[in-house]
Amino acid sequence: MEEKRWDSSVNEYEEIYQSSSYRKQLEWDMAIGLQQVDNLKPSKYLEQISEKNILGELTLEEVEQSLKEYYIEKENQKDINYNELECDFVSIRIVELLSFDNFDLSVDYLRYIHKYLFQDVYEYAGEFRKINFSKHEKILNNDSVAYGDFKTLTESLEYDISLEKEKNYKEMSIVEVITNIADFSSSIWQVHPFREGNTRTTAVFIEKYLISLGYNVDNSLFKDKSVYFRNALVRSNYFNNYLNIKEDKSYLIKFFENLLLSKSNNLNSEDLIMKEFF
Repeated sequence: MEEKRWDSSVNEYEEIYQSSSYRKQLEWDMAIGLQQVDNLKPSKYLEQISEKNILGELTLEEVEQSLKEYYIEKENQKDINYNELECDFVSIRIVELLSFDNFDLSVDYLRYIHKYLFQDVYEYAGEFRKINFSKHEKILNNDSVAYGDFKTLTESLEYDISLEKEKNYKEMSIVEVITNIADFSSSIWQVHPFREGNTRTTAVFIEKYLISLGYNVDNSLFKDKSVYFRNALVRSNYFNNYLNIKEDKSYLIKFFENLLLSKSNNLNSEDLIMKEFF
């Protein structure tokens, strides 16, 4: 009799229901949170109208129209904060893309994401860069990752994607899935095909990819940890033969463990600092 007291098999499973407003909140959290990788913050106006979208009081189309009218008025007043403008429009474009049920594992789709996200901001949205560049990284004491050569951007991406298409995630353990997704994300980001917006484009591309594979993604992670995500991509690609420093994907793997497994790895950007340089 005592055993039956603790027998849970008689209890029915209860479905966990997530409301549409809850999902919208997560999408906006990701969209706005990702802007932190370029130190961008939203306008108060976007915060107000995005909240109305979350509550179902405004559609995304109405939010977009309201935002355009807001910045037309700001332009007339010669009072535009261009950092806020970029943050606002790219945020709504991310939310729109996440609402679209489409994905294609291709170079063209990566370019499509960049063009869609930055259509309101950059004249060169969707275009690959035509120069080589470097970028001072704070965690590397102003050293830079070696990015892809602008002459071979398409070929590099096509190679990475061709390798990805050969993988069968259904036959992998979740540990193998995370390792492979981290490798793929790192490779795509290292190419750095665009002049600006590479981290935001990579994040949306990978999220859409994971969703297409049937994985649940914890969007809330990008709300506070987008800077960590970018720095983890930096560490996953940085090497220095003189100092015997090799690429380290462990930080990126921790991020994806939290993203896909809801683990509670401590994601602290200070841990990513290359202490050899300081």
